[in-house]
Amino acid sequence: MTDPDDCLQFAAYGGPGWSARTTPLRAEIGSIWRACGVGNEWGPLREVLLHRPAAELAAVSDPNAVQMLARPDPVLVGQQHDALARAYREAGVDVHRLAPVGPPSPNLMFVADLVFMTPEGAILARPASTVRAGEERHVALRLADLGIPILRSLRHTATFEGADAAWLDNVTVLIARGQRTNAQGIAQLSALLHEMGVDVIEVALPPGAMHLMGLLRIVDRNLAIAWPGRTPAAALDALRARGIEIAFLPDETEASQGMALNFVTLGPRAIVMPAGNPRTQAFYEGHGIACTTVAVDELIKAAGAIGCLTGVLRRETEGR
Repeated sequence: MTDPDDCLQFAAYGGPGWSARTTPLRAEIGSIWRACGVGNEWGPLREVLLHRPAAELAAVSDPNAVQMLARPDPVLVGQQHDALARAYREAGVDVHRLAPVGPPSPNLMFVADLVFMTPEGAILARPASTVRAGEERHVALRLADLGIPILRSLRHTATFEGADAAWLDNVTVLIARGQRTNAQGIAQLSALLHEMGVDVIEVALPPGAMHLMGLLRIVDRNLAIAWPGRTPAAALDALRARGIEIAFLPDETEASQGMALNFVTLGPRAIVMPAGNPRTQAFYEGHGIACTTVAVDELIKAAGAIGCLTGVLRRETEGR
């Protein structure tokens, strides 16, 4: 076929029968793409991504070399991780597992660092340490298998870990710059989020802070929990400007040793948190927060807890 006029008789060339795709990606979530997405931190939790650690921990001889605090017992870690997955299922949350191709790295269990969800799909993280370099590949494969769109990955020397970002409302994301997330990473994330009509507020983490997640968690549209004296002032200002009350942790020992702030919000004023933090749990309950507790003391030896372990894939999102 050589005559352009003849070509226009066929749908393949734009002729009769051609059907133009005009719907935005967001409208295709739940039909062409899997139902997924996050646009707040407090909506009912529907789906998470976990990795159960196993043989990779048995090979750890020097915990510091793999960024851990102490050597976790692989058997006990597996049992505690199973209990966490069970708690999610009992709360009505669908649990998906990573399926690593090849030997996983010791830190792959900390899935929250490896992905950040938006209402339109996933932003793939790029961990800052060589110890964790490449972990994002396992997440990318699983997201593709689940049918979740990957909107972008980071390039050049940008670094970003998902635990450094949080939705303040459905049009604002707070991103922290620090050891794990650099200025290039924030710039690349911001460019994509701005295309969605989402504003980005950048804050700087204090020395010794691993992630924003370790300092600030949001449990409802009008309540956040923060670490006193360490949460960036700009983050507190942004919360207050949106009418979000800030409750400051009452016990820094439980926060640092028991990782009492390293929880996941199951829904408005409902959380799953590390067991063994009685004073903090009572404090949360005093603010009307229903607490499900799971023992993760062995997992904490790897320098993370429930929030770090959980890749959030879907929450009920305002406007959807």
